[in-house]
Amino acid sequence: MSPVKKVDGRSEKSRLTRARILGAAGELFVQNGYGATALQDIAEHAGVAVQTIYYAFGNKQTVLKEVVDQTIAGDDEPVATMDRPWFQQALEAAAAPEQLRKHVDGTSAVLERVAPIMKMVEAAAAADPGIAELWPGQEDPRLVVQTAAASSLLSKAGAREGVTVDHAADVLFGVLSPELYLLLVGERGWSSKQWRDWAYQTLLPQLCRT
Repeated sequence: MSPVKKVDGRSEKSRLTRARILGAAGELFVQNGYGATALQDIAEHAGVAVQTIYYAFGNKQTVLKEVVDQTIAGDDEPVATMDRPWFQQALEAAAAPEQLRKHVDGTSAVLERVAPIMKMVEAAAAADPGIAELWPGQEDPRLVVQTAAASSLLSKAGAREGVTVDHAADVLFGVLSPELYLLLVGERGWSSKQWRDWAYQTLLPQLCRT
């Protein structure tokens, strides 16, 4: 066996171990809370030594960040949201209503994954000021994504005239928020399809000519 294949094998094993750790951490963080979950608990749930977690992540804060980032992305590939196929496909839509439909559907898939962990992250940040520092920068990443979507949408046929990019981004940011998704789907019992259809119908007259 060549040295290259040996390295690839170790890399794949390392990737699978990281994935198992993050999966275990995500389950325990949501179930028990960030503060109540020790690295030893995660290690036992993942079937690894706690030293493996220290070696791979360094500390519990980094584990949390990786859990959140991977949950948003849906996988462990280092690809930003705006470079994801679903976002690019929405941008490629010929008309504004078509882009909006694809954008709502793609965002819904993200929210289905992210919404369940949002309350846990908020509680963790309230108890540990260092949590907020895991995502440095003053501008909310969600707003950056929605601004890019708004800019593209307003440049297309069928977009509502007189709407600024900032206003459109704010509308998208508010309606397509984890908080509103949790309220309607988590607390009021809406299905994901109900939420997607409602979000689209709510946003359509705000951003497109009807």
